[in-house]
Amino acid sequence: MYIKKILLAIAILGLIGLSIFSYYIYTSIFSANTSFSEKEKLVYVPTGADYQTIIDSLQPYIEDMESFDLVARKKGYASNIRAGRYALRSGMNNNQLVNALRSGNVPVKLTFNNQERLENLAGRIAQQIEADSTALIEAFRAEDFLAENNFTEAEALAMYIPNQYEFYWNTSAEEFRERMKREYDRFWTEEKRQKAEEIGLNPKEVSTLASVVHKETAKVDERPKVAGVYMNRYKNGWKLDADPTVIYALKHKTQKWDTIIKRVLYKDLELDSPYNTYIYKELPPGPIFMPDISAINAVLNYEDHDYFYFVADVQNFGYHKFAKNLAQHNRNKQEYVRWINEQGVKR
Repeated sequence: MYIKKILLAIAILGLIGLSIFSYYIYTSIFSANTSFSEKEKLVYVPTGADYQTIIDSLQPYIEDMESFDLVARKKGYASNIRAGRYALRSGMNNNQLVNALRSGNVPVKLTFNNQERLENLAGRIAQQIEADSTALIEAFRAEDFLAENNFTEAEALAMYIPNQYEFYWNTSAEEFRERMKREYDRFWTEEKRQKAEEIGLNPKEVSTLASVVHKETAKVDERPKVAGVYMNRYKNGWKLDADPTVIYALKHKTQKWDTIIKRVLYKDLELDSPYNTYIYKELPPGPIFMPDISAINAVLNYEDHDYFYFVADVQNFGYHKFAKNLAQHNRNKQEYVRWINEQGVKR
């Protein structure tokens, strides 16, 4: 009888121990284990990160790191780390946390526009994905890549069509570059290429002229009209005489890219640079700015008119006054020169 009581006690203690152990396992896996009140936290796992690096980065967001570590090791995460950008939601349990880190790589909605050079583009992209600006600029300028795709370094900015794209955060510089080339090919449909051919340009030349149009006017509704002026000059064998190309030429020569130039001087027009369209009839060697899609479309669908000149309209800021002949243009220009002198703008 006494032995039976001992065995019963042992059995009861075993059940209690098993219950406690089961409860511990259950709470380790299924109880909420986050320590932040926000709806979610984004965690970035760098390429090549080891398990301890992940533990250190998760420390501020995990209530009980010991139980998380237990579940992570049991589920094999410690030896199967994947780089990326992951969203941890408030109230997640360890099982959900590990699953999110294993398979929940959240894409980045990457955007870029208004970039003057490849260097500026690299800096902008490096703010949004893992690849740094040095790796990106090296990828953009890679001679084999440019040669394979029939681009010069001066033309390369035309390959990057400004828009919003989805990328995984751990995208490499080369992967970003290759994806953007595919997006470029997708943008330049057969219809667009045919339009470019009809106006006597190829896609890269369209982007180059579009960059001038973009810099001339911020008014999207005016861009086809401005593009029409430049196409009239181009088709008639004139020099483009575009002030934005002179400003770019000045920056290109001095390498002072942060310089703000509000006024082009007569002496600037004499600068010998392939980007100076007051000297050379040809289009610049490549874009002087990253043209947006509206500027590219403005060139492809430029307004058919008889204007050859334009100057800023001081009575309708942001827009321009257009002229068919030099005499009319000079009258418009005098009004603008008087106004800019009154503003005290010297440079």
